[in-house]
Amino acid sequence: MKKLIILLTLFTINLSAQKDIDHLFEGIDGCFIMYDFNNDEYFRYNEERCNSRMLPASTFKVPNSMVFLEEGIIPDENYVIKWDSVDRGWDKWNMDHDLKSALKYSAVWYYQELARRVDREIYLKYLEQLNYGNKIIGEKIDYFWLDWSLRISADEQIEFLKRFVKNDLPFSQRNIDIVKKIMIAEETDNYILRGKTGLGDLRDGIYTGWYVGYVETNDNLFVFAMNMDASDYENITSQVRINLTRTILKELSVLK
Repeated sequence: MKKLIILLTLFTINLSAQKDIDHLFEGIDGCFIMYDFNNDEYFRYNEERCNSRMLPASTFKVPNSMVFLEEGIIPDENYVIKWDSVDRGWDKWNMDHDLKSALKYSAVWYYQELARRVDREIYLKYLEQLNYGNKIIGEKIDYFWLDWSLRISADEQIEFLKRFVKNDLPFSQRNIDIVKKIMIAEETDNYILRGKTGLGDLRDGIYTGWYVGYVETNDNLFVFAMNMDASDYENITSQVRINLTRTILKELSVLK
């Protein structure tokens, strides 16, 4: 009887991992991948797209933040850069920022200012050590994660996030912990959700957007990456991407 219960439990886990989420992507060109640490299992929707490289956009703020901290470009997450009074079309960008708020609101200008203080060779070294996508930096040191020169697939995002979760990166534990802390999007009695959005400008009439991160439950860890395209910005806002990903995670019984 005990063996039967164990077998039924394993069957339930595997069945959950194979759950069909096609209906959630109806009319959406996108993909989703999740890695379950306890069971050493991957769940993928649209495997071909999961393996296709595209710009990381502001998901690169995760490694970028650790580069700034590790290289002493900034001392900690409280480092403030004064707004230059240039209207960038959103009140959350038209303000002073520190690393915490710049990551939360994806303040591109804050990260661009810091990127200009990093030598190209330093960036190349970290991209190689992180095995981050195609490891290519374009002409602009403050724009390469947005101009499609640097590209990464959802599969590769997962491998980076797995190393991030395991603290297996070329950064100090202090700096890894700082970025993990400022990535927290939601914290409940059952889980902590950490995430980062990313959105590329129109290219051939299409926006490309991401939501990546991980969920830490009471007894497991799940890393995830979702990306999608849309021709209309209203269909790919950060909230649309976050909501879609949260719905998937609920269907897979990760968020409860």
